[in-house]
Amino acid sequence: MKNYKIVALPGDGIGKEIMPLALEVMNTLVEQVGDFTLEIDQYPWGCEHYLETGEVMPKNGIEILSQYDAIWFVAAGHPDVDDTLSGWEFIYQMRKQFKEYVCLRPIRSYDGIDTLITNKAPIDMVIIRENSEGEYVGAGGFAHINFSNELAVQTTVMTREGVERIARYAFELARKRRKHVTSVTKSNALQYTQVFWDKVVEEVAQEYPDVTFDWIYADAATMRFVQNPSFFDVVVTTNLFGDLLSDLGGAIIGSIGLMASGNINPEKDFPSMYEPVHGSAPDIAGKGIANPLAMILAGAMMLEDLGETYTANILKEAVNDVLRDGIKTGDLKGTASTSDVTTALLQKLR
Repeated sequence: MKNYKIVALPGDGIGKEIMPLALEVMNTLVEQVGDFTLEIDQYPWGCEHYLETGEVMPKNGIEILSQYDAIWFVAAGHPDVDDTLSGWEFIYQMRKQFKEYVCLRPIRSYDGIDTLITNKAPIDMVIIRENSEGEYVGAGGFAHINFSNELAVQTTVMTREGVERIARYAFELARKRRKHVTSVTKSNALQYTQVFWDKVVEEVAQEYPDVTFDWIYADAATMRFVQNPSFFDVVVTTNLFGDLLSDLGGAIIGSIGLMASGNINPEKDFPSMYEPVHGSAPDIAGKGIANPLAMILAGAMMLEDLGETYTANILKEAVNDVLRDGIKTGDLKGTASTSDVTTALLQKLR
């Protein structure tokens, strides 16, 4: 029997409420239908940990995490801690050190949940966001701080290797879906990095004559996401545009509380990291009203990438059933608590 070593990182805010319930769902799922075992460790790293210890994670945190098959993470963020700290010393460290260059974010509509769009056709797309370079590479700096000529420079970096591999991943995924890739770009305004992006993605597209390929400017993409999201199948785009569009995608399907995300190392040299798209939500922390489904769907993504597709599908179908039954938290215009949704899921699985 296969055994997988998983690390669970609750992080901050609602993470401390969601993670124990998600673990209960995952353990019940494996007991009921899995032919494998999960060995799960937890660490309290994040901004609240920083306030207590002076570090977001230990200096050897990356070394510790590298020993696991997958990372299941909720969110990091606290009102008393600068967001750049949780980003650059924790989240981006995992994404960059573990070469998780694919950020995969499925966007789909669910029965029983009203989509906030004019076209009511079913939504089923995947955003493939380049996750390691682009606008979030971290190159830049400040000069003349606190003087009248103060300035800041943020540099976008794109490499041929980085663009080729994310484009190729998108086209390979499209072959398993509806064979349609749309590149989201802004090359009419960003005449170097985005023209380069267009050039390289177009070259990769030539290798996939069986896949329909088109491109759209980022501003036009935001309109089409709202007016006709069923047009899209696989969307490939840069770090920044993928970040923004996936949040919009969460909004149009009813709530970002249904949006899961995988930070994928396709070569499996290092563990991939799975998380909900939403943040730590300190404004609702401790109230028992957070939606746990994005976290649970991230767990389904984790299982699927580990090769346990059957068990992952059981979990996704249980989520479908709970939503179809009208058991919804406040973000979905329901009255159920976090524990109500979890209890309903457990009943489905049992």
